[in-house]
Amino acid sequence: MKKEIVIIGLGKMGGNMTLRLRERGWRVLGLDKGDDFSRVRNLPIPRVIILSVPHQAVDSLWKSAIKFLDMGDIVIDAGNSFYKDTIRRAKEFSRVGIKFIDAGVSGGPAGARHGSSLMIGGDKKIFNFLKPLFRDLAFKDGFQFFSGAGAGHFVKMVHNGIEYGMMQALAEGFTILKKSKYKIDLKKAAEIYNNGSVIESRLIGWITIAFENYGQDFNGVSGKVGSTGEGEWTVKTAKEFKVNAKVLEDALKFRIKSQKNPDWTGKLLSALRGEFGGHKIK
Repeated sequence: MKKEIVIIGLGKMGGNMTLRLRERGWRVLGLDKGDDFSRVRNLPIPRVIILSVPHQAVDSLWKSAIKFLDMGDIVIDAGNSFYKDTIRRAKEFSRVGIKFIDAGVSGGPAGARHGSSLMIGGDKKIFNFLKPLFRDLAFKDGFQFFSGAGAGHFVKMVHNGIEYGMMQALAEGFTILKKSKYKIDLKKAAEIYNNGSVIESRLIGWITIAFENYGQDFNGVSGKVGSTGEGEWTVKTAKEFKVNAKVLEDALKFRIKSQKNPDWTGKLLSALRGEFGGHKIK
């Protein structure tokens, strides 16, 4: 493929993807909602368009842009859409001759800038055509293909459900440390947990940074923990599949309850979400 692409959505993810690709020799036409989508026509055929927008905006956005596309063009949904919506959209695009790929993106804004983990679904031939693009967007060896429309978003959805559970376990563990009579330095605990221990992880690394930024009391950080939908989708899908997902379900329930009953555990979760995802913490 030619190294020319459109990215629609220039927020913290799309904007950083744009910078990363330009550094790697790509010509990127960056567009935001309200921009002149007719400029897409200036790109060589087949045009490749990345949608980097919230899942709620995908339908209205592509309906605005589709009039400037032709048969054979390729649309990549790089947002975290519900996989059943992705299956529907793939069918809708197919009816008008436009190819569609779904790409779950993990790593947050820093990953978008320095290399993401990409979980890609759709048709293998289209994936192979787009490999140079995914290779330049991803962390080294950080992309995998899963056959079938919606498969990439499905893998990313479950990833985020697991993430909820892992974050909840860490937050509860550090809450126990904080309640201890030993007056444990929580930053030191995070540092040792993240230096050769079994639970060493990027999440604990971000917890360490959160303690550095906000102190052990997380002053100014909200105990009301936000969510973006993927955890709830995972829990509902587990029930649909008759899978017991108690850890994931409890983690989701905690976030819901935190809206009325915020506490220190919620503050840690909010601070952690802020570190890796750039989410609001106040």
